[in-house]
Amino acid sequence: MVWLALFAAGCLDVIGFIMLKRTSVRDTWMNNLLMLGAFGASLGLLSFALQSVPLGVAYSVWTGIGTFGTAIVGILFFKERASILRLVAIAGIVGTIIGLRLTV
Repeated sequence: MVWLALFAAGCLDVIGFIMLKRTSVRDTWMNNLLMLGAFGASLGLLSFALQSVPLGVAYSVWTGIGTFGTAIVGILFFKERASILRLVAIAGIVGTIIGLRLTV
């Protein structure tokens, strides 16, 4: 249950950054509200996960999921370049998240 909450926190972090990008393009109260809501819920779930997952592992997994997800969304939806080096770095992030999960 805690790891599911941590995963959801990472996904909400990605949604927060999508809304941040939307806010930079079109600054509306709805975009701002959705961005703040996603980031707030993300932090709330991270706080819940910290009750039983060590700080270093939880934070690393949370930011890793956020970084991975945001990079993939940028490539797929915002026309960012998908170079081989970028894809290798993204794979490294996934490997690190898996490795950290196996240490707990």
